Amino acid sequence: MSLVTKPGGRYRSVVDATEIIVVKAAKSPIDLRCGGHPVVAVGDEVPGDLTLDSSFATGTPLGKRFADPDSGLELLCTKAGEGSLSIGTTPLPLKDAKPLPSSD
Repeated sequence: MSLVTKPGGRYRSVVDATEIIVVKAAKSPIDLRCGGHPVVAVGDEVPGDLTLDSSFATGTPLGKRFADPDSGLELLCTKAGEGSLSIGTTPLPLKDAKPLPSSD
């Protein structure tokens, strides 16, 4: 399922409590997943028969940013959960923090 993202878009996992918000949209439609299953927009109906895929169960911590340099996508986790974020089957890495300037 390809998803067209836009800044401010809010999505949630269908298998756990994870919720995310789009900080920077992807350049083209993507297959955004959490816990091994496609995410849905917050407020949309969630299928009840899905379970967390153990291959995508490292968790999504609250307040962390995730970014994919290839697609340009950047997400912020607004509610933590057990599932991990991915684009298709490729895990979505945490965004590196910007180094602070030295104070010599």
